Amino acid sequence: MTYLAAFHWGWLLASLLLGLATGWIAVVHRGQGVSKVTSRWLAALAAALVVVSLARVIPGRPGYWLDLGIIMFALYLAGCTVGSRLRDWAISRHASVT
Repeated sequence: MTYLAAFHWGWLLASLLLGLATGWIAVVHRGQGVSKVTSRWLAALAAALVVVSLARVIPGRPGYWLDLGIIMFALYLAGCTVGSRLRDWAISRHASVT
């Protein structure tokens, strides 16, 4: 993991910044979301991929790319969360001033 962070720090930073920008510009959509059954399946899939990565079930280059993809996706989601919270904070702060 340290090697991934040291060698691919630019890509990891780019995924974090892309998530930050996406979270900031995303419009809140109150449409129909994903069903609970689908969200449970997606959470189980994500957990299974993390377990496979930690157990090093997939050897070689495919395992390396799986590790990198999981880290990049986690950083993207973290950036989306932070960007969305910052935008919510900025809009609520602006609304209370006027």
